[in-house]
Amino acid sequence: MGISELRQLDTQSWHSVRRQGAVAQGDDLCDLGRYLVRTGAISRSDAELALIVQANCDAPLDRVLLAEGLVDAPDIQRAQARRANLRLATSEELAGGAEVPEGMDARDMIKANFAPLRGADGQLRLAVDNPDTAADPYLPASLQALPRIIAPRRDIQQAVAQSARSRLTVDAQSRTLAEESCRTWGSSPMRRIVVALVVIAACIALTVLFPVTIFGIFVGWATLTLIVSAVLKMAAVCARVALGPPETVQPPMPVGSKLPKVSVLVPLFRETEIAHALITRLTRLTYPKCLLDVILVLEEKDDTTRQTLAQIDLPPWMRAVIVPDGQPRTKPRAMNYALDFCEGDIVGIFDAEDAPDPDQITQIARRFQFAPPDVACLQGILDYYNPRQNWLARCFTIEYATWFRVMLPGLARLGFAIPLGGTTLYFRRDVLESLGGWDAHNVTEDADLGFRMARHGYRTEVIGTVTGEEANCRAWPWVKQRSRWLKGYMTTYLVHMRRPIRLYRQLGAWRFCGFQAHFVTALSQFLLAPFLWSFWPVLLGLPHPLDGVLPRTDLLRFGQLFLTIEVLNIGFYMLGVSGRQHRHLLLWTPTMHLYTPLGTIAAIKAIYEMIVAPFYWDKTTHGLSLSAQTKEG
Repeated sequence: MGISELRQLDTQSWHSVRRQGAVAQGDDLCDLGRYLVRTGAISRSDAELALIVQANCDAPLDRVLLAEGLVDAPDIQRAQARRANLRLATSEELAGGAEVPEGMDARDMIKANFAPLRGADGQLRLAVDNPDTAADPYLPASLQALPRIIAPRRDIQQAVAQSARSRLTVDAQSRTLAEESCRTWGSSPMRRIVVALVVIAACIALTVLFPVTIFGIFVGWATLTLIVSAVLKMAAVCARVALGPPETVQPPMPVGSKLPKVSVLVPLFRETEIAHALITRLTRLTYPKCLLDVILVLEEKDDTTRQTLAQIDLPPWMRAVIVPDGQPRTKPRAMNYALDFCEGDIVGIFDAEDAPDPDQITQIARRFQFAPPDVACLQGILDYYNPRQNWLARCFTIEYATWFRVMLPGLARLGFAIPLGGTTLYFRRDVLESLGGWDAHNVTEDADLGFRMARHGYRTEVIGTVTGEEANCRAWPWVKQRSRWLKGYMTTYLVHMRRPIRLYRQLGAWRFCGFQAHFVTALSQFLLAPFLWSFWPVLLGLPHPLDGVLPRTDLLRFGQLFLTIEVLNIGFYMLGVSGRQHRHLLLWTPTMHLYTPLGTIAAIKAIYEMIVAPFYWDKTTHGLSLSAQTKEG
């Protein structure tokens, strides 16, 4: 509850809230609060309201006042300087950048928010944003004795980032341990291409020499993985039905506890079409704004998005962080860079087109307060807000509803490690940093991180809060997006299977089998689907390439098996869209049989890119639904 809501309470409610907040008189004000009241910057009643908010939020008074719009940042900085008898840092000192001491990690300086600045007189001073800040463990003794000056937090961070640009750029692309990253693949592209050409040539030669045998081998493997996939789905569905849907309402906060600060990273790249819509959606979040730290992560070379955001008056709890240009130019590299700028104990991820539930972060914060320490990540449900746009959007919505509302909760409740969804993810920050953030070279960094967390003993829970996204509703953009996901799946599987015995020991037998079943069946089904399609004509009495090898009755059984599994899949899709919001899609579930072949095209493209461009990020185009709405209007 913010100050604006408190002002609207009646007298009885006001006294009740005031008692709960344990706010007594003005003596509870900190030095800054008393100074602001004494100088007339805020009224005493506003100061008391801020204290009530602060009683339930892990935020300093200045942040509460800024978030509520009672004072602006320059007023706070001047007040901090005057009451402590310090001066403000000059623009020249900040523009000169920070002097990073030898052996000091610039990332620690950004986190702790201090910067040694040299003035025009040649003297070194320590810039801080709060004179009351206690000595930080990151701060060397040599810097503790420096005279202090006051500067805004963002300017301090920018000064450090400017001076340590090269080091921070390298750290962003190599934050994950080399043995858990795919970045080493870039050192031998020619060998990768030669090996791929040799394998392709061998497959062609064997097919020419033994066409029926090779065809039969592919059919056998496709059939085996189809059966494993069906069993895995059935188990997930049974677990989901038996235990019910993910929780949508969390228990109230324990008495005396405070809500934590939450940082949300929103990577943007060429998103001028939806920038205004994004800001509007984020302002609907009901989490206390003094605890909300939304970082819009922008690429240095993306001038258009930067110019668009420059024209928007961002609220004080929202800011932009510019990522220095580098390679690979991917979402995970950008998030790695921005991670050290985060202020929250919880770090969340949104995509540019996301529309989260207004109370989503409140639900997340409460769940983390009750979750055991090994729950390092909470995954929300992803949904689409444009399912009626066309047939492709309807099918994509059906697919997501089934995955996030049925399969993913079921797999999690069966005890399997699960791949993450890329957005509406929330992490314990300390765990995320200890794991090395995201693999900057993996184009499905979310799936990789989900299994990397599992390898180190952490779990992911699925929570019932929903985020709306824009369904990719055009065929070729859909193929491009899906090919990136499949390429990332291939990459993730190969990275984690570098040392299969070690992976087995880390995951345990159950989760190791689940890992194999998930990745192998998903990739095999997309790539080998045409071999299974060859059995559909058999049901119509048409010939088949294996007629000379298998009796007709066996071929018919194959066809009947595939038909049975296809009916099962339709049943799963119907379960996924059986809720009130998706029932209009029930009649469209049989058409998913025509939707899935697009995945085979994407898989072929993914194989090609795995060979020639494993780190290439084929960006998804957003704002298509907004364009359609504009035309209709």
